[in-house]
Amino acid sequence: MAKKSDAFVSKINEGYPSKGSLYLGSGMFDGETHKEATVSIPLSTLNRHGLIAGATGTGKTKTLQLLTESLSEAGVPVVLMDIKGDLSGLAEPGEENDKIKERTKALGIDWKPSSYPVEFLSLSKEPGVRLRATIAEFGPVLISRILELNDTQGSVVSLVFKYCDDLGLPILDTKDFKKALQYINDAGKEELEKEYGTVSSQSISIILRKLIELEGQGGEDFFGEPSFDVNDLIQTESKKAKISIIRLTDIQTKPRLFSTFMLSLLTEIYASFPEEGDLEKPKLVLFIDEAHLVFDEASSDLLKQLETMVRLIRSKGVGIIFCTQSPTDLPKEILGQLGLKVQHALRAFTANDRKAIKTASENYPETEFYDTKEVITELGIGEAFITALNPKGTPTPLVRTLLAPPASRMGILNPEELDSKISKSDLVKKYQTTLDRESAHEMLSKKMETIADETEAAEEESGEKRTKSKRAKEKEDPSFVETLSKNPLAREVGRTVAKEVTRGLLGMLGVTPKRGSKRKKTGLFGF
Repeated sequence: MAKKSDAFVSKINEGYPSKGSLYLGSGMFDGETHKEATVSIPLSTLNRHGLIAGATGTGKTKTLQLLTESLSEAGVPVVLMDIKGDLSGLAEPGEENDKIKERTKALGIDWKPSSYPVEFLSLSKEPGVRLRATIAEFGPVLISRILELNDTQGSVVSLVFKYCDDLGLPILDTKDFKKALQYINDAGKEELEKEYGTVSSQSISIILRKLIELEGQGGEDFFGEPSFDVNDLIQTESKKAKISIIRLTDIQTKPRLFSTFMLSLLTEIYASFPEEGDLEKPKLVLFIDEAHLVFDEASSDLLKQLETMVRLIRSKGVGIIFCTQSPTDLPKEILGQLGLKVQHALRAFTANDRKAIKTASENYPETEFYDTKEVITELGIGEAFITALNPKGTPTPLVRTLLAPPASRMGILNPEELDSKISKSDLVKKYQTTLDRESAHEMLSKKMETIADETEAAEEESGEKRTKSKRAKEKEDPSFVETLSKNPLAREVGRTVAKEVTRGLLGMLGVTPKRGSKRKKTGLFGF
């Protein structure tokens, strides 16, 4: 058995060279931890992306914390998507306890508490650096995919962007976009059709409804100015790189906003960062916790866009590490692009769980030292299967690893500590004030008011002309009564008829004419 153990240590040391790498822990074989079988991840391949997976309570968050600390110490800035709100402890040093002593003794390492430079950011109105982006920065294609529009509706969005761009109408936030849609469907419809073509009112109504849905998930707060500059994510303080924690505790009920933000961030990074190729260490690493939230509500078009961005962004020296419960939470197209895999224990409670375990086991390199399918359910807390890419781009041996404990606090900051950190941030001051400069909403509102005033004035002028015309016509065209009054014969007939009507009325009232009165026959009718 000793020879088998020696072979194991030799295999791990050969597959995981320590130079230019991040130390994570030591290999475990046959129930023992072999401290000399160190497991270190090559920095140069972390832009090939990665995965941290495992059931709840198996230690994923602590692994994420350990990797983040190691990257910061290596001078690599980190962005953390903190969904559960349990990563703020990175800003304060940890405290040694019996579990840490036991773990460091098994690994044969020294442990020193340490804190790290942390910046707190937020998508909502929670304290922290406000993250915003403008509608215009997304562009018509991304906005259409985010709103899950069909090709016809997407073409309308492109037309709106083109129209506003030609007229110098900035589309910065959702109210700008809504006002532009309302304008071209009402006051500006005729103008638009002359220059750009006909637009369906039904399509505009659908786009407006989708936009309101996005606003309901927080889009109204996210879209606007000042836009966040992604270069502010790349900072160093006291020889340690800055860790940017994006507080997303309220995002679980807003998956579309989360997907929107993720795509926005990746797109902006890709557009802003220069091409780097393969570097000795990545320029930036992003950790996406609870990654299933990115994909659960994403449309097929949005998934394709994310897949493309994950593939391309590594050329900018940027790595993305997804954290989730099961590898099957990620689309297979993205899962196939991940070089680093840290697999904590999976639990088999149902038939679907067993299928997921079988699938996960098949995604790891074959090994002579473990029955992967069996061991994956036996991993203890703080243990994980690890494989990565070596500097040549080939997978390292699969190894059961006892992970080192984080040096920072394995708990969260209290509200007073959090407020103290945020109050000292220069970036908070830079982005805290929302800008609301004149844009499409204000410009089109004024234009609509002007059109309304001109229309009202024209209607009043037209009304006055119609009144004068009517009066003039009445003077020019005498009435029927006036015509009759000027005719002698008509006047005589009128008098006779009037007399007979009077007599008829008197008769109805019981009044008898005086006796002896004689009727005089006059007129054409012999009366």
